[in-house]
Amino acid sequence: MKTNLEKMLAGEIYDTRDPELLKLYHQARRLTQEYNSSDSSDRENRERIMTELLGKKGAGVWIESPFFCDFGKNIEIGENTFVNINCMFLDDNLIRIGRDGLIAPYVQIYTAVHPLKASERIYHDGNTTRFHTSSKPVIIGDNVWIGGNAVICPGVTIGNNVTIGAGSVVTKDIPDDVLAFGNPCKVIKAI
Repeated sequence: MKTNLEKMLAGEIYDTRDPELLKLYHQARRLTQEYNSSDSSDRENRERIMTELLGKKGAGVWIESPFFCDFGKNIEIGENTFVNINCMFLDDNLIRIGRDGLIAPYVQIYTAVHPLKASERIYHDGNTTRFHTSSKPVIIGDNVWIGGNAVICPGVTIGNNVTIGAGSVVTKDIPDDVLAFGNPCKVIKAI
């Protein structure tokens, strides 16, 4: 029988209040709080915290604070990628960002999914209301610039050498070597 962590990473319905998941969640909250309150000039301490928090972090990764995530361990960031202030990565599944990326302020990357129909989404466990949740990975290629306030939805893959315009809501895959923007985000032209 699969654990809820295994179900979460496999994209199956899982219990978000599972004790193992809550332990990982609270550990990530402790580390992000420590990171967000650390002195920005204390690179050694900040590097230690991010190495402990993230699943993989390439050399030269720079993450501005504040930074927020659910678990951290499901985030992989390639070398020399810059993540600006107030980014939120809800990593209930894999979030992989390639090398040499630029992630602007307030970018949100979501992996959690809920059924659209309320009767399928909401259930009651005794006196507690709970929600069915599953997840889909988000993959972002190399040399990608994601503009401020963009939202990357669950299950999206963004190719290499892509620019996503500010304020975009990316609901579908974006191929390599394009400029894309809008809500919903769509390819505007090859670059």
